[in-house]
Amino acid sequence: MLQLTPHHRFFLGIEALDFRKGIDAIVACCKQRLQADPMSGAWFVFANRARTAIKLLVYDGQGYWLCMKRFSRGRLAWWPKDVAASQSISAQHLQILLYQGDPTMAHIPPDWKRI
Repeated sequence: MLQLTPHHRFFLGIEALDFRKGIDAIVACCKQRLQADPMSGAWFVFANRARTAIKLLVYDGQGYWLCMKRFSRGRLAWWPKDVAASQSISAQHLQILLYQGDPTMAHIPPDWKRI
């Protein structure tokens, strides 16, 4: 079972991805476009051009997981418009994004605090 926890790193691939691509092509995209190691355990999140679906790629130590969520209604309310190839995002913000919310409007406390 895959879980989204604060211990994981999440990267949004800002440029739209052709959703006909499979695992090997998305791994190549992570290496070439994002300059990242797809076997690092980080999650890579991509959206299609119409922003009606999201794909997540992660390596769990034994193989790749490729998950896709196609929204039954509507499209993503928010997606970064940076000129960078990727953007880091927290687990809480990703969960909001997966439910078609705007993570920039969420007021989420920090993951860790000193005791």
